[in-house]
Amino acid sequence: MKVHFITHGCKANQYDTETFRQELEARGADIVDSPDEADACVVNTCTVTHKADRTARKAIRSVKRDNPNTKVVVAGCSAAQRTEDYTGMDEVFGVVEGHDQIEVANLIAPESPYLDKHEEPVGAELLDHHEPRTRGWIKVQDGCDRNCAFCATKLARGASRSRDPDAIVEEAKRLSRRHCELVFTGIHIGHYGRDLSARGESQEHTLSTLIARLLEEVPDVRFRLGSIEATEIDDLMIDLLEQSGGRLVPHLHVPMQAGSNKVLRRMRRWHTREDYRDRLVEIAGRLPYLGLGADVMVGFPGETHDDFLKTRELVEKLPYTYLHVFPFSAREGTAAEEMDGKVDPEVKARRSKELRELAMDKGERYRASRVGQAAEIVVETDDTGMTEDYLRVGLTGDPDTRIGDRIYAPLEMEDGELVARV
Repeated sequence: MKVHFITHGCKANQYDTETFRQELEARGADIVDSPDEADACVVNTCTVTHKADRTARKAIRSVKRDNPNTKVVVAGCSAAQRTEDYTGMDEVFGVVEGHDQIEVANLIAPESPYLDKHEEPVGAELLDHHEPRTRGWIKVQDGCDRNCAFCATKLARGASRSRDPDAIVEEAKRLSRRHCELVFTGIHIGHYGRDLSARGESQEHTLSTLIARLLEEVPDVRFRLGSIEATEIDDLMIDLLEQSGGRLVPHLHVPMQAGSNKVLRRMRRWHTREDYRDRLVEIAGRLPYLGLGADVMVGFPGETHDDFLKTRELVEKLPYTYLHVFPFSAREGTAAEEMDGKVDPEVKARRSKELRELAMDKGERYRASRVGQAAEIVVETDDTGMTEDYLRVGLTGDPDTRIGDRIYAPLEMEDGELVARV
């Protein structure tokens, strides 16, 4: 059985695909790079926007058109939210309403010698590597307890559920044998441990205490935070960013969504622009340099020109190095779907363009500021790598390095691009 995977959306989805892969490999499947040669293709879907849903349907039709004999199995968030849409597609063999690796494997390989030899599926165990990446991901939790008006992910993923810290540490040890950088991922990682602490355990569980333990018990890798809310970065986390010697790398992706308090209230966000701004200013002031990114949504229902200017002003003031800018897209079943004050699509497009251009300018200035400074670089290809502060750089010279190595080198600028001579 040859299986190909197509993954859309966030790093949590990419982690989930790895659990699909591990389970199917244990059942004897061969993972192939092209859907054209696959007996089965798993499409792991995202539902963050209407475009994400359309992209999934387009991918399914493309796979089946190019390889009519392949079995297409659809999983993920969009599959959980729009199950009937996918079961109604002639191209789809089966649908898994979410991310259960056992259900995926049972659709593709229900009969396997492996199942005769093992009482429990391998999917209940821990990941040992990610294919084919230099960086590995650790999903520390799933689901979300917030109620943002625009978000369908909670509808698809459910309430926040934290993984056992001992299991996370053991998985990190396994992954560290193959990956020199591990990235924390989940749906709302800032809420890690709240459900564990609520059970009455004697030990307090937070993301920060988990990372402190990992830094001590898994010594040979560096760690990177995935997307995390700025107001959920506690004092211990800032201490670890400042004092870990770069092992918790100086890079944060902190969703902003909007810079207007009025819009934030309509979005049902739990913080103000001042809360968000003050925390980031404090963090940036304690670190010598910081890769800083954010998600920003434009055109949320009721957003006026003045509201947009407040967002732009906050972007200008904070030391962002990149932005992910999204025009608002109403998701079925969310509170925002029924809100009045819809913003014209042309206005949303214009505001998106304006913020993207601003972000590009800030990113270019940040890259220029790093010239002459040393960086710790993970080699990702024969001639590119990723710095600790999330800058992709070219590798020049005659490096005696391998993909996955960590190297130290000063950064230079050549033809407008950052490079490291190794």
